[in-house]
Amino acid sequence: MLRGGDSRGENPWAVGGPGGEPAAGERVVDEGATAPNHFFTTEVVFALAAADAKSPAARKAADFLATPAQTDAYAYPAGKDGIPDATAAARLALVAEATGKDPRAFGGRDLLGDLVKYVCPRDIGVGDPVEGCLTKGDFRTTGQSDAQAMAVIALLGGGVTPPADAVNRLTALQCEDGGFTGVLIRSGGWCDSDANSTGLITLALKRAGGHDAAVQKARAYLKKSQLPTAAWPSASSMTTGSPASTAWAVQALRALGDDAFADAGLSWLSRHQFLGAGFGFEEDDTESRLFPTSTVALAGAKSDLVTLTTKKVDPPTPPAGAAPDLVKGTAYLTDRGRLVQGRYYESGPGTGFADYGLTIDGAYALAATGKDNTALRGIVDFLDKGGKDGKGRGIHDWTLIGTKYAAGGSIGKTALLAEAVGRDPRAFGGQDLIAALAKGTCTARTETAGQCAAKGNYTYATSVFSQSLGVMAQVRAGETAAAAEPIAYLKSLQDPSGGWVSLIGEPSGTEVDSTAMAAMTLDLLPDAGSQAAVDKGLAWLAGRQKEDGGFPGASGNSVNSAALAVQGLSLDSSKYAVQIARARAFLASRQNGDGGFDIAKGGQPGSDVRASTQALGGTTGISFGTLARSLEGTAPEPLPSTSVLPSASPSASPTAPVIVTPGEDAGAAGSSGGSGSGGGGALASTGPRVGGLAAAALVLALGGWGLTRAAKRRRENTGSRA
Repeated sequence: MLRGGDSRGENPWAVGGPGGEPAAGERVVDEGATAPNHFFTTEVVFALAAADAKSPAARKAADFLATPAQTDAYAYPAGKDGIPDATAAARLALVAEATGKDPRAFGGRDLLGDLVKYVCPRDIGVGDPVEGCLTKGDFRTTGQSDAQAMAVIALLGGGVTPPADAVNRLTALQCEDGGFTGVLIRSGGWCDSDANSTGLITLALKRAGGHDAAVQKARAYLKKSQLPTAAWPSASSMTTGSPASTAWAVQALRALGDDAFADAGLSWLSRHQFLGAGFGFEEDDTESRLFPTSTVALAGAKSDLVTLTTKKVDPPTPPAGAAPDLVKGTAYLTDRGRLVQGRYYESGPGTGFADYGLTIDGAYALAATGKDNTALRGIVDFLDKGGKDGKGRGIHDWTLIGTKYAAGGSIGKTALLAEAVGRDPRAFGGQDLIAALAKGTCTARTETAGQCAAKGNYTYATSVFSQSLGVMAQVRAGETAAAAEPIAYLKSLQDPSGGWVSLIGEPSGTEVDSTAMAAMTLDLLPDAGSQAAVDKGLAWLAGRQKEDGGFPGASGNSVNSAALAVQGLSLDSSKYAVQIARARAFLASRQNGDGGFDIAKGGQPGSDVRASTQALGGTTGISFGTLARSLEGTAPEPLPSTSVLPSASPSASPTAPVIVTPGEDAGAAGSSGGSGSGGGGALASTGPRVGGLAAAALVLALGGWGLTRAAKRRRENTGSRA
């Protein structure tokens, strides 16, 4: 039987109660104890969920951990107002993500918000000491690199951009040989690499993005540290294999595309699996142990901790019937006659002035469809890396960040793009956009026109649309608490009818665009009040649809409004499937031969870029609140040295982009390797037991596991962005 760590209990699933009755299959209990071993219970959840994404056993254990008493006992031992145990909070957040629960409302706690809240702001010795902190960027109370990496993975899995300092802290743990140490060392500290830490941190950095050099060094380390047996040792001084270390290395290398190395490691694991399906700590161990077995289960399933805890959001299934042509629409938006050298849209042809708001709208559309990631990256790199338009203006000449005229809506819109493509909104275009939103939250109404309409309004955010963008950006960055007043103000702008008004600070009526945007924003919040506001808003939207499937907007029977309505109604796509199908058919009827869209039915005919950006992204039904598009594997196009010329200068087009496969680099061995016997060249024969590695998780279900029905989500959000 498996044992929890060094415990010697005959069955880790047995409760040490009268008669030693089997547990209800919900927790690990060490021999001679009655209290649950929360750490090993989380490990079991990971293993079971890897073997079966809908495992009733995994969900039953997660339900147990999600009871407030167990969450507090494990992650909040210092009490209600104390600092949480970051290691435990990260593990519970990963459990939530692996089993379809909400890490923001797990056991009555916002685990992700607390992780972000307690990141060390400075090094020890700099200013006043901060309890639990040694180095800037540490999650307080972690102490070990695996906990730091798991916290980063948990935030990313929950749709929260981790603080840049927390991610950079991981890169500081890389040793000269390319591996990572298991201790949160400070600069200049002794660094000893190991496969466990290297595999896990590599997964975290790959998922975070922007650390390709560190990832490639770690990749090289893992390849060269593979033993002749194809296993990996638990420490650099060891010459024998460790199942847990091998499993972590296998997870990372498979994620990087080095399948031959990973498969060779699995072959070794299959030869060291006990008849009872478990694994020992080291290759010469004679007893099955829970900890290595759960880690191997992930590797055996050809999965990894990041994949396991990344939300699986399928693109909304388009209702039957007519729909816009996404490929043609993408070609229209990316045509160099419109998208100047693949970087920005102009406010007027040949002017050289970038319309940065429209440019971001175009990027949103490309992110939603996924039809041209190269063009999307060209826009994002231009905005992020200091690109200038034909008049020498950059993105922050539009946001006005750092000035007394900083525009909350523009800042939020830019931050939301950064979040959608995996960039850091706290360091985008050289600015901390999330801090700027917090700084730009009004404390009271001001007399300056347009500056602050009320407490909670963002500065110079004069529409519900702009207010919503700011809130979305803060919530996605894990700053829900900091956004409390902007959220409350946004809710206050909802009309009793269910719709939202258009303008802020001056009289205006309810409208489709604002209502859809506000609904997408509040749907990010799990509380009952927010969800009730969303439901009321969607009912109002459905009631505004015209007979031809369109929706009224400022321009008449508006393409923009119909597309936004599709996004809003897709928050509850099963209920509003008919309305969504009719609106998509309406949008298809307004698409022209060049792929672009009219502004409105009955208006001036001809394609319009602004209407086309909204129509293209909106027809997918993906909410701006959950929009996500990985740019991994897409090489950057060269940026012009100083500025991009206006569209009147077609001769300055950049060279053709080069697309690289994730995990490949110049001169790398790719997936052709795997060292030593059983590891080099073709994968050695593994026999039938390799296929059973993932099934090792099943042995963890012994001792009275019962079937449970998966908890139903609060809303079937098939319209969330992929």
